[in-house]
Amino acid sequence: MNGDTETLVHRPFGDLVDDILTSVVGGVVNEPVLFDLKVLAYPLAEPSTGVRGITGTAAGAPRTFLVRIDFAFEPATNTVLWLEDGTLPDDDSTFYVDYFRVDSRSPLSDINVGSVTRTLTEAVGREIATVYEQINLAYLSAFVDTATGRSLDHVVAILDVTRRTAEFAEGLVTFFRAAGGDGNITIPAGTRLTTTDGTVVFAASQLRTLQRGQVRIDVPVRADRGFAGDAGLVPAGAITGMSQPVGGIERVSNLDPTQRAAADETDDELRERAKAVLRGLGKATIAALDLAVREGRGTPVELFDPNGPLDHRSEPGAVTVVVDAEPERLPSLVDAVHATRAAGVLATLVARYVFVTPRVRATITPGLPNLGREQVRSDIVAALAAYVDGLTRGDPADGAAMLKAVRAVADVSEATVVDVVVARADLAGPDGDGGLVDALVQAVALAPAGDAAALRAALADAVTHAGSHAPSEARVPDRSLLRSAATPATPATDEEIEAGTFTVLATVDGEPWWIALDMGPADVSVEDGDAQG
Repeated sequence: MNGDTETLVHRPFGDLVDDILTSVVGGVVNEPVLFDLKVLAYPLAEPSTGVRGITGTAAGAPRTFLVRIDFAFEPATNTVLWLEDGTLPDDDSTFYVDYFRVDSRSPLSDINVGSVTRTLTEAVGREIATVYEQINLAYLSAFVDTATGRSLDHVVAILDVTRRTAEFAEGLVTFFRAAGGDGNITIPAGTRLTTTDGTVVFAASQLRTLQRGQVRIDVPVRADRGFAGDAGLVPAGAITGMSQPVGGIERVSNLDPTQRAAADETDDELRERAKAVLRGLGKATIAALDLAVREGRGTPVELFDPNGPLDHRSEPGAVTVVVDAEPERLPSLVDAVHATRAAGVLATLVARYVFVTPRVRATITPGLPNLGREQVRSDIVAALAAYVDGLTRGDPADGAAMLKAVRAVADVSEATVVDVVVARADLAGPDGDGGLVDALVQAVALAPAGDAAALRAALADAVTHAGSHAPSEARVPDRSLLRSAATPATPATDEEIEAGTFTVLATVDGEPWWIALDMGPADVSVEDGDAQG
C-alpha cells in the first residue's frame, strides 16, 4: 500500500488555490522534502525566484507554514531556511514546497487578487474543495465516533441498535451502594433494568461512576426497544430489578415516575449505547476477564472455571481468578471483573495476601473528647495502612517499623502491640484434593469385584463430579508466619510482639505474597491518665 494514500488528506480551500495558481504560472507544486531536526537549510531541486508556500506536519497536525515567521527563502543559495524561533515540521516528516521556476514559459503571470487567472482558479478550487469536503464527510460517516445523524444510525444498525425516539419514556434511576462496599463502581451505558414484575425493560442511557465514599447516584434511563409510548410510563418505585447485577450495588429504584422524552436520543447517547453493546459481545469469556484484570494493572495467576482441567475446575456458573496485585488495587479490580462478567455468573477474585491484624494499645494526650479519641484510633489505622502500602510483593512487615508509624501519630505518646493476628488467603479450595480422593475411594469400594468396565465407569464418574478446586475468599489462620526479628526461624513470643521485635513473613510455600492490613479502629485501644477507651 502506498504510505501517502493510507490516510485521507484534508485539503483546505486556500491550499488548493495556491497549488493551482503555482501550477498555472509554471511553478513546482508540492515538492517533497524530508525534514531533519538537525538541519535547517534545504536546497530546492530547481532554480527558483521565490517560494509560494510550504505545507507539512507540526505537532502531529497538518500545518501551513508562514514565510518570514517559520521559514525564509535565500535566493542566492536557492534554499529554504527554517527559522529556529518559528514553528518547525515534525522530525523525520515530509514537508511540501510550492515555488516559482526561474525559466517558466507559462503565458499566464498575473495571479494577483481580481485578475482573470486568479478568479478562474478560485472558482475551480472551490469546486475541488467541495469535493474534498464531501469525500471527508463520507469517510467520517463510516466510524461510530465521527458519524452523525442518519449516518450514525446506519453504522450502529450492524449491532442491531436503533435510536430511541421521543416516544420512549425516560427518567432517573437511583443506584444504592451495598453496605460495606468500597471503591469506585461503574454503571455502563446500556445497563438493563426492569420493573418489579419484569414487564417493562429500561436501559441506562449514559455511563455513570459511583465514586468511592458516595452511597448513591442517579442514572438516566430510557425505555428499551419494544416499550415505546405508554408502556414505558411507570410510577415511582416501579423500577427495582437489574437484568445484570452490578458489583457493589445493593438495590435500584426510580424515586420519580418516568415521563415522555422531550427529544430523540442524542448522537452521544446512541454512541455510548452502541459501544456498550459492542463491549458486551466480548464479555463472559475467559479472555475478557483476563483482560479486565490486566487493564487494572493486576496479573492473573490462576483461573478456575467449570470447563477447566480437574485441578482448575469451579462449580457450574462460577468463575474464580487468583490475581497478583497490590492490596490497595484489589477493590478496583473486583469492580472491573464484575463489570465484565456475564449476567448470572458468580465471579470471585482471590489475591495472594497475608492478612495482618495488629491489636494496638496507645497512650494519648489526656482530656481529648470522644470524637478526638476516635480520630486518634482512625489515624493509627491510617498510619499503619500507609506503612503497609509502601511494601511490595514478598516484603515482610517489620514490627519495629509498625510501632514507629503508630508512635508518630499526633497525640500518641506511647504505644505497644498487644497481639498480631495473621491469616493467609485460602488457595486450596473448599474441597481440595481430599474431596477427589474420598470420591475415588468410594468408587472403588462400591464397584463390583472383577468388573473392570464398571470400575472404570465409577472412577470416571467420580472424577467428573469431583468437588470444586477453586479457592474461595476464606482465610486460613497461620501464626507460623509471625516470626521473631532476632531469630527469624522461631515464632515470635508475646514479649517480642509487645516490644515490636517481630516480623510477619510474606513468603508462602516459596512464593512471594503481599502483606495486606486487615484492621479497623476497633483494633486500637486508647488510654490516658484518667480513663481507658
